[in-house]
Amino acid sequence: MGKNLTSPLDGDGRRYELPSVASGAVTLRDAPAATLDLEPFRRELTGYCYRMLGSGFEAEDAVQETMLRAWRSVDGFEGRSSLRSWLYRIAGNVCIDMQRSVQRRARPMEMGPDSLPVESMLGPMLPEAVWVTPISDVGVAPESSDPAEVAQYRESIRLAFVAALQHLPARQRAALILCEVLRWQVAEAAELLGTSVPAVNSALQRARATLRHHAADTPLEPLDDADAELLGRYVDAFERYDIEELVTLLRDDAVQSMPPFAMWIRGAANIGRWMVEPGPSGCRGSRLLPTSANGCPAFGQYRIDPAGGYTPWAVQVLEISGGQIIGMNFFLAPLDPERLFPAFGLPLHLDA
Repeated sequence: MGKNLTSPLDGDGRRYELPSVASGAVTLRDAPAATLDLEPFRRELTGYCYRMLGSGFEAEDAVQETMLRAWRSVDGFEGRSSLRSWLYRIAGNVCIDMQRSVQRRARPMEMGPDSLPVESMLGPMLPEAVWVTPISDVGVAPESSDPAEVAQYRESIRLAFVAALQHLPARQRAALILCEVLRWQVAEAAELLGTSVPAVNSALQRARATLRHHAADTPLEPLDDADAELLGRYVDAFERYDIEELVTLLRDDAVQSMPPFAMWIRGAANIGRWMVEPGPSGCRGSRLLPTSANGCPAFGQYRIDPAGGYTPWAVQVLEISGGQIIGMNFFLAPLDPERLFPAFGLPLHLDA
């Protein structure tokens, strides 16, 4: 994964540069096909594919397949649209192809009612393909410090929104992402999707109606110094396994989930009772390393390894609003330990 597909040299042995390729303004007629640099588009394509597919792993695979298809067909492309639009068209087709044989991804909260803290049965571990899984902000977040852009990104990549998108038919999903997340003009989206402007407007109207029934109703506010202090207290309480202190950091209606298990818990008091008994007592003595996912603060959780040091256990994605934690999303390492932790820049083992 992540292989650079740029062909570095042109016909006379010199590197060919595309000075404005990242803007999408350059067409394939402007440069020799063998020297075309597609890498500047990887970040935004990954974000598009993630929202389409609901999986960080599948998004990476889809972008890689998009790059490969682009290289295979570049010589036959007529250059009537921008390079950016052409790549998005390929990426959309790749995502639709990938979803034809896969069920809709979801979150535990969509799969059944919440559990009581006295219930000790986690149930079976369901396969990775069942879940909406997180993605690292490193590869998809906008390279901008503008507060409005950052806020828009956080809302458009949060787990609840990505899960809500999975309820839409693929073309409705693509239209909504292009027009309302990426801010494309309706005419641009219609050209990319090979349909008409009225058809895109109709798809957007239906998509918005569906999302009203599924999207989260609590916005994520900008993180500030107080939130940084809150996270510091969370790390301290969790590593000491001081559940009484940890519960004080949660909003009363906070939710905890733990894919690949379908069980989930609602309410700060219930979460606290679960984490003491019959919850994962093996988490005592854990260490947390900071990272970020889906526009939220996140941590790699490492449990004590009987053989020495610490071993990966979960990627925790925390949602914060109003100075309190409203969501604790623990993606347990059995989802894919060899791929999950490295995807967030986290090591596969910590020394004691």
